[in-house]
Amino acid sequence: MKIPPFENPVSILVAVGVNAEGYREVLGVEEGTKEDKASWQNFLRRLKERGLKTAKLFISDKCLGLVESLAEFYPEARHQRCAVHFYRNVWSLVPAGKVREVAAMLKAIHASEDREAARVKAAQVSAKLREMKLPAAAQLVETSIDETLNYYEFPSQHWRSLRTNNPLERLMREIRRRTRAVGAFPDGNSAMILVAARLRHVAGSQWGQKRYMDMSHLNAAKLVETQGQAA
Repeated sequence: MKIPPFENPVSILVAVGVNAEGYREVLGVEEGTKEDKASWQNFLRRLKERGLKTAKLFISDKCLGLVESLAEFYPEARHQRCAVHFYRNVWSLVPAGKVREVAAMLKAIHASEDREAARVKAAQVSAKLREMKLPAAAQLVETSIDETLNYYEFPSQHWRSLRTNNPLERLMREIRRRTRAVGAFPDGNSAMILVAARLRHVAGSQWGQKRYMDMSHLNAAKLVETQGQAA
């Protein structure tokens, strides 16, 4: 997220997670010089040093700095490319008059019953896009759709919560609303202090007190997997 301080924009890096009991937590927030690989490496290193030893899944847009850094700090974790951000990437290659039709086609991919069915649907969508004389959009679907399908590795009850990073985006909109009300900041540190204070307030509200995901589904899936390996 970028915030306008006095002269130059400042990047604020934020991580939100769901703990083993299914409650959301703000895991970290800090100023990044910019949203590059070095900033994300420093951020992930500090998360690990502060106690986030393992993670199952990271959800974000295709931020190469973050994606490239995950293998170093959380090699066991999968990365889920936000489906909504992916749609927007495809729409940028589509004439305005065809966006609604293409949107319905893309959403049908992620409405599939499993990963293999989604891949089959994606191939059909890609072929249709080529018929519509949209080769660039078709190419993007062909090369990148798998990055948006990692949520299928988790219980179906969790898919809706995992295929996008919309919950974080809503939180960022609230922060932007607050920072815009202030206007300009003298430096990045002052902007970061306001963001951190707002995040602490949100974490102490119903946002952090209401169970977000029923983790019994994930635990049951682990049990089935363990029994299968033992057999």
